[in-house]
Amino acid sequence: MSTSLQEMPSAESGRYGVSLQELLSTPSLAGAKVIAGAAGLSRLVARLNVMEVPDIQAWVKPDELLLTTGYPLREHPQTTSTLIEDLDARGLAGIAIKLGRYLDGIPADMIAQADRLNFPIIELPDQVAFDDILHECLSVILEGHVATLERSDAVHRALVGIVLEGGGLPELVSEVTLLLDGFVIVTTPDGRVLAKAGDSALAPDSAFDETGRLIVEHQRYGAQEVHYEDGSSAFVAAAPIVAAHGEQGRIAVFGLHRLTPIDVTILERSATVAALALTKRQAIAAVESKYQGDFLRDLLSGRAGGAEHTLPYSRALGWDLDRALLLIVAELDPEHGLSASELRAASDRFALAWESVVRARDPRAAVVGFSSEVVALIGSVEGVTPITALNEIAAAVSGDGGGGRRKFTAGVSRIAKGPNELPTAYEQARQAVRVGRQVHGSGRVADFDSLGVFRVLSLVPDSSELRSFLAETLGDLATRIDPEAADLRRTLQALLDTNLNVAETSRLLHFHYNTLRYRIGKLERMLGPFTTDAHLRLSLALALRILTMRGI
Repeated sequence: MSTSLQEMPSAESGRYGVSLQELLSTPSLAGAKVIAGAAGLSRLVARLNVMEVPDIQAWVKPDELLLTTGYPLREHPQTTSTLIEDLDARGLAGIAIKLGRYLDGIPADMIAQADRLNFPIIELPDQVAFDDILHECLSVILEGHVATLERSDAVHRALVGIVLEGGGLPELVSEVTLLLDGFVIVTTPDGRVLAKAGDSALAPDSAFDETGRLIVEHQRYGAQEVHYEDGSSAFVAAAPIVAAHGEQGRIAVFGLHRLTPIDVTILERSATVAALALTKRQAIAAVESKYQGDFLRDLLSGRAGGAEHTLPYSRALGWDLDRALLLIVAELDPEHGLSASELRAASDRFALAWESVVRARDPRAAVVGFSSEVVALIGSVEGVTPITALNEIAAAVSGDGGGGRRKFTAGVSRIAKGPNELPTAYEQARQAVRVGRQVHGSGRVADFDSLGVFRVLSLVPDSSELRSFLAETLGDLATRIDPEAADLRRTLQALLDTNLNVAETSRLLHFHYNTLRYRIGKLERMLGPFTTDAHLRLSLALALRILTMRGI
C-alpha cells in the first residue's frame, strides 16, 4: 500500500519544507547513514510517503521523502533499474530504506544512479519505527512552516506600513534589501528598472542589455541559478507583481548565495505590496498626466498663452521650456488582433518606456503619452544633431527587442527656440513620422530636415494623382516587378544621382561603359530624351522618389 502523510504547500516559487540534512538531525534519524547522493542533502522535504508497492511512481509528489522496507524491491527486482531516475524526475527529496528484513543491500546500479543525480539514498536504523520518523519529521516540517508564515506575515505588515505611510517603490526595495541581503529591483513586465537598492555587483552585467533593461527572457519566477552566455551566473529569485489589470511588472533579488524558500516567500509578499505601491503610483500619475496632457495640448496648439504664463506653469510640472528644444513624436506601429485593453496596456508601457529613457537623459524634459502617440520635449545639446539625439533615445527605448516589446516609428523636429515655436515643431515631428513611415516603412526614425522633397510630395492629398504622374512619367516601368525593370530603374536612378556622368555610373553599377550606353538608349526609347531634356530629368527624379513612398 501507499500512504501519503500531511501534504505541505509546494510550488516552484516559495516551496515550504526543511532540508533533508536538517531532518537527519532528528532523534529518529540520528543513526541513519547516507549511502549515496550526499551532494543532494540540501533538497527540501515537505512531506513523507511510505513505499510498499512497486508502482509507487504514480503516487509520489515533489519534495517527498520516501520511506520503504525494501519489500517491493525484493519482489520486483526489475524496478530498481530505473527507480532512482524516475523518483528524481518527479522531484522527490530522497529515499530512506530499512535493510535486513526484506533487502540485504542496496543494488549497485541504484547507488550509481543516485550518485550521478545527487539523489540521496539513506539507510535507516533497524530499530526505528516508521511512525516515529513520520511523527518527528512532520513536527519539524510544520514548525518550519509556521515560522515561515509568521515571518512572512510580519514582513507583509511592515512593507504595507511603508506604503501606507507615504513610501513608494524606492522605500519598498530598500526595506526588502535589508530583509534579503541582496540586490533588489522592481521592473516593468519587459524588464525596465523602476526602482533598485542594494549591492548592484551581485547582478552580473549580462543580466541586463545595453540599455539597462533586465533581460526577463533569461528568468523564470521562483528561485534559480541563472547561467548567462558570457559564462557568468547568479543566484536570483523573481516574483510577478499582479494588480487588477494583470501583470504590472516583477520584483527580483540577486543574492550572494542560493535563495531559500523563505526568501522567495518574502519576495512574493513584497510583490503583493509592490502591486499596491504601483497602483498608487499609477493613480497619482494618471491625475498628473491629465494636467500635463491638457497643458501640452494647449502648448502644441498655440493656446497656452505667452511665455509669462507657460514658463512658470511648465516649471511647476518639472519641465524646462526656456531653452532650445527638440520635439519628438513616437507612435506604436499598427498591430492587428489586439483587444482594446491590450492596446491600452501596450500604449501605457510604451509611454512609460519613453519617460524612463528620456528622463534619464534629461531630467527636465517633458514626456506625455497621448492615446495614439508619445510626445517628448528635450533640451537640444550643442553639437548633437536632432537625428542623432533621436537615434540614441529610440535605441534605448527599443533595447534588444526583448520582453515582448513592440516596434514603433518616431520623428524629430528642427530645433525650437522656446515655447512659441513648439506648434511648428510638433507639425514637423508628426510629418517626419508620417512621411518616414511612407518612405522607409514601419519601425524607423526620421528627422524633418532629412525628408527633403518627400516633405513636398507628402502634401499632395490625392494619392491617385501621384499614381497618375508615375504612369505618365515612367510608363510601365513604374509597375513592372520583373528583374529587368528593377535593373533599369536602378540604372536611371544612378544616372540622375551622378548628373549623367557615364563613367561614374559605370563604376558605381559595375557595368562596362558600352553596356551602360546600351541601357541609356533603351531608357530613352521608353521614357524620352532625358539626357538632353532637363525638365524630363526633373520629372523622372520626382517619379522615382514617389515610387519609394509607400501607401500611395
